[in-house]
Amino acid sequence: MIKSAAARCNLSVAGFLAHSALAAARDLDRTSAEIADEREVITALFDSRRRLGWAGSNLNQAVKALNSGIDAPQLDAAVAAVRRAADTAHAAATRLIARHGS
Repeated sequence: MIKSAAARCNLSVAGFLAHSALAAARDLDRTSAEIADEREVITALFDSRRRLGWAGSNLNQAVKALNSGIDAPQLDAAVAAVRRAADTAHAAATRLIARHGS
């Protein structure tokens, strides 16, 4: 990724790294904000992964109960939890992709 970025800027890898480091050092507020934002996105992704695991387990239990003929009143809540976690993961991934320009 660094080689590609350096080539797009018509710089050597060393020149690109030096230029990037100097740009970051000149604007520490922006640099720290970008790092904080990326950490926030990554934290949201990990949290969503944990929530999806929990919600998926609950959903699996509800479906198992339905398959055995038992009523599963928690099914709607489990489906809603999966949807919320998936939406959060999607939003965080979209922000991460937009930030990296992919």
